[in-house]
Amino acid sequence: MTASSGRFNPGASMTGRSQPVDATPSDMNSFSKVVFMAQGKRERLSTEQRIDLWRRWKAGESLHDIGRAFGKGHGSIRFLLTQRGGIVPAARRRSLRTLTLAEREDISRGIASGSSIREIASGLQRPVSTVSREVARHGGRPLYRASEADRQAWESALRPKVCLLAIEEKLRTIVASKLILDWSPEQISKWLKVRYPSNESMHVSHETIYRSLFIQARGVLKKELVQHLRSKRLIRRSRHSRAAGQSRGQIVDAISISERPAEVEDRAVPGHWEGDLLAGSRNSHIATLVERHSRFVMLIKVPSKDTTTGRRRAEQAVRKLPATLRRSLTWDRGHEMAKHKSFTVDTNVKVYFCDPQSPWQRGSNENTNGLLRQYFPKKTDLSVYSQADLNKIALRLNQRPRQTLGFETPASKMQASVASTG
Repeated sequence: MTASSGRFNPGASMTGRSQPVDATPSDMNSFSKVVFMAQGKRERLSTEQRIDLWRRWKAGESLHDIGRAFGKGHGSIRFLLTQRGGIVPAARRRSLRTLTLAEREDISRGIASGSSIREIASGLQRPVSTVSREVARHGGRPLYRASEADRQAWESALRPKVCLLAIEEKLRTIVASKLILDWSPEQISKWLKVRYPSNESMHVSHETIYRSLFIQARGVLKKELVQHLRSKRLIRRSRHSRAAGQSRGQIVDAISISERPAEVEDRAVPGHWEGDLLAGSRNSHIATLVERHSRFVMLIKVPSKDTTTGRRRAEQAVRKLPATLRRSLTWDRGHEMAKHKSFTVDTNVKVYFCDPQSPWQRGSNENTNGLLRQYFPKKTDLSVYSQADLNKIALRLNQRPRQTLGFETPASKMQASVASTG
């Protein structure tokens, strides 16, 4: 549907976490170079403190809370976390094949007692070549020290695996091109598997894409591409972090969401919509409508939030839909739909309302509003956007594959619904 035509066309311009890592830091030695100012001295965090810092970050504590726990400023904590993009380093584990500290101490005692390399190796039940290389690598018999040899071996064992995106130029180019189109890393990852099912060199996990964006030391994807992510964050945020909710007012004679037909809940039948107003600065708003079956979104320019203007703009958009796509509308508790009875008379669409302080009951719409913050960050003046601008943004959203649709696009899903209903 477009603003200028009276017909609905899904292909037209109106259409337009992560895997948690339970681990302790792996490359702790690199973090030992990160220092903090305390009482006029440059002070390093100990290994135990760094482990605790990442544990607190994963638990969802704020930068200020973490800083207070260590007596540091939140800026210092953020600097440390940013070096890893907020991603907890994986745990390091010694290989069972490598020499242990206890074995190195036995080597040191053997050297001190004048035992030969062969005798020491026999006592450890290790190949002679293993003990010989160990001693030669760490200064020979006169300079060999067990603790120092163990520390050096632990440091030299770091062999970072080269990122797949750094190796495969074609894959890197495709990933960057999709990020520019505002696709999420997960959408890109799933799409690549569908597009190149038998070519594993063109498969990359969404986590690898995120890491390549957040950890700029990899030198794979440009930092500017982060601006195309929904959140635009430069650092991985803990999934335990939460934003406070908000309360809404009461609607006279509101029909509860609990009275909706069963067909609305299972999303099997197209034509059931969810709606809300997206707020910006200077009392500016955009009406958002999301179809539950296809997740198809329509954006409507609303000059003001009053009960007449917002409702009439929504009515105009809904009346342009085919009758088979006008079944119900579920709205939040905002007063812009206070005259819902008039809306039902004018559109033949019954309006249901969420329970107070329960916006999650309009899950599709809440999710879409979150996606829209990528284009309309909070405190943005929404009044500067024309209906044509909103149509283009809706088009982008409707042409992006969605996981919940099996990575089909809302536009194709809506087109199929229109075709099936005649």
